[in-house]
Amino acid sequence: MKIFYAVQATGNGHIARAKELLPYLQKFGTVDVFLSGNNSNLNVPLPVKYKSKGVSLFYGKRGGLDYVNMFKEFSLYRIIKEARALPVEKYDMVVNDFESITSLACKLKNIPSVGFGHQASFKSPNAPRPDKKDWMGELILQQYASSSKYIGLHFSPYDDFIYSPIIKEAVLNATSRNEGHVTVYLSHYSDEIIAAALKKIPGQRFQVFSKKVKSTVQDGNIFFMPIDNDLFTNSMITSTGVITGAGFETPAEALVLGKKLMCLPIKGQYEQLCNAAALKNYLVPIISTIDHSFTHQVNEWLNTSSSFQLNITHSTQEIINTVVETALSLKESKYSSESNFGEDLFNFQPLSIKYQ
Repeated sequence: MKIFYAVQATGNGHIARAKELLPYLQKFGTVDVFLSGNNSNLNVPLPVKYKSKGVSLFYGKRGGLDYVNMFKEFSLYRIIKEARALPVEKYDMVVNDFESITSLACKLKNIPSVGFGHQASFKSPNAPRPDKKDWMGELILQQYASSSKYIGLHFSPYDDFIYSPIIKEAVLNATSRNEGHVTVYLSHYSDEIIAAALKKIPGQRFQVFSKKVKSTVQDGNIFFMPIDNDLFTNSMITSTGVITGAGFETPAEALVLGKKLMCLPIKGQYEQLCNAAALKNYLVPIISTIDHSFTHQVNEWLNTSSSFQLNITHSTQEIINTVVETALSLKESKYSSESNFGEDLFNFQPLSIKYQ
């Protein structure tokens, strides 16, 4: 079986998740990856066959989005052109992790797809939202990468199609311990702003993961470390606690490890505000910005013993089995409704299109 797997690369979480679940997908057939976006900081150990700039998010230095860079990189003409060229019709199943070009390609060619991942969970009205809803944010979550059916991931099973987070084996098999440092990953703030705040807590060591450094650099009580999946995972496993954005993968891993967690949502990023609303149920303090009160908030957090351990109720294998079963049921429905949609699907020569 040929599997088309679209991965959004606007951040590190999607790639980290794809790396973890790829071996499970490969049990069912050959997987070709479409990588869309160009601002992830992780190496991509995936069988990438198709690439695109996609529609990327860029972050500023003070906790928000960089709309100027986002606008510069956006091209509707390029997106439509790439969607028409993307050979989704040559595959037995299409799995889409919140990627808009694949979604458009499937619409144009009438190909069913499974929307898979954390963003898919927001198809349910039961998934937590902030007190003040953002109509544009809701529109993006609902329409940006629509699919035929959805398999969502979230902290809790808020609906019957929502499953546990996919957690790295290195985290699931780890023995959590406390070596005295706090792990910090705040890609939406500059190193200078982070350092100015954390230096005011000289008695506490911080391991800050930075896009700037290539090797570990010490600055007082702060150790700036390069973004590396294994290095970051080990830092979390051995930490006192974790300070990060209100994404999905890192908070989920921290909670599975039973670590204290503090989150600073990206300003203007509606999905992160939704995640923050969910994380409050797990005793996670949500901080709006790094300002004059941030040092006090960190100190107060460090002096509390409260933490919440997240239990995983679905294995990665179970989740992928459900994804594949859903995709095959969609294909069967298409066969029954289109008499000419037949054996050519299994006898094609793969194309070699690559987007630059």
